[in-house]
Amino acid sequence: MLVPLFDYLHRLDFPGAGMFQYISFRSSLAFILALFIATTVGKHIIRMLQKKQIGETIRDLDLEGQMSKKGTPTMGGIIILLAILVPSLLLNRLSNVYIQLMLISTVILAGIGFSDDSIKVFKKDKEGLKGKFKIYGQVAVGLLVGVILYLSPDVVIRENVETYRNDKVESVQIKQTDVKSTKTTIPFFKNNNMDYAGLFKGLGNYQQEAGWLFFLAVVIFIVCAVSNGCNLTDGQDGLATGSSAIIGMVLLILAYVSSNVKYASYLNIMYIPGSQELVVFMAAFMGATIGFLWYNSYPAQVFMGDTGSLMLGGIIAVCSVIIRKELLIPIFCCIFFVEALSVIMQRVYFKFTKKRFGIGKRIFKMAPLHHHFQVPGNSIDALIQKPLQAIPESKIVVRFWIIGLILAVFAIATLKMR
Repeated sequence: MLVPLFDYLHRLDFPGAGMFQYISFRSSLAFILALFIATTVGKHIIRMLQKKQIGETIRDLDLEGQMSKKGTPTMGGIIILLAILVPSLLLNRLSNVYIQLMLISTVILAGIGFSDDSIKVFKKDKEGLKGKFKIYGQVAVGLLVGVILYLSPDVVIRENVETYRNDKVESVQIKQTDVKSTKTTIPFFKNNNMDYAGLFKGLGNYQQEAGWLFFLAVVIFIVCAVSNGCNLTDGQDGLATGSSAIIGMVLLILAYVSSNVKYASYLNIMYIPGSQELVVFMAAFMGATIGFLWYNSYPAQVFMGDTGSLMLGGIIAVCSVIIRKELLIPIFCCIFFVEALSVIMQRVYFKFTKKRFGIGKRIFKMAPLHHHFQVPGNSIDALIQKPLQAIPESKIVVRFWIIGLILAVFAIATLKMR
């Protein structure tokens, strides 16, 4: 909202108005504003949640310090939502299709999570919103994102073209024409652009349409997977929040280099016009998550609930797809991936052994994986017993953050690892 105003003031040579032309200035401002809102407004929201007795219902899993969390305010994702929306609405160009997609996805997924939290808190139903309705909402978001990316004339790329000499890349040039494309960046390969349509060469004239349909299916899968992965990770104080902040930093960097012709050429990646606005959005995302971590770190004063976790995962998924870096998700979202995989493995193995032997057995002492480290060895019959000593929650969270940071650096480094 402020950008058109300052554009007008800049044309009138108003002192300082030209600062809003710079992405670095707007993103810095978005980060600071989001951080300020999360820490100051967040404090008042927490007090309001406490007064209304909107507290977390805790299942007794016999974990150390677990029951002390009973009654801790939940639905704190509202804080993150406000801290993202306000800076984005003020400091982004709202005519940008990518920002419109990010805002719509953020609100819808926060709404789904809010519905789930409301049922748990006010109706005292521990199950919350039925899983199928969550999936329907996530599929709807993925479908919306995929369709708009397919139909909007503003969603284009400029492809990177390599010039070879003696079988080595001598230079990289960015094409001058904008094109609609199903191409994405694939890590670890010299020719790092993969076209989804190229998977359907046998379909002749229908190749491009098949590529877009496959791309649509990929988008839906990614939104569902990352959103649910973040939701499963949100089981210890600060774990999902800190991990999301680290991932947000990765996406901010990737969005910046993808929106700059010089950096895109240097890194040999496609240039995506208009994606610079995502830098401002992800700066607000980082400010919001770091600000929320002020209250969510151990021992937590507030939990984000599904309002926050579904929203954060969805933002990460949609941003990754927009900047054509969705194939890097298994690297920088590895924490979410492993947490979700541990739950799937646990359930599948339990059902298989129960059907075959009459008694269900476990791979991990407890799933998701972060709980496995809280349980002492040999206290639960499971294939994996290490560590034998229970690890304090705060140490587990910090170690997961460290792993997340290492993966974040590695994900960025893949742009030059060919």
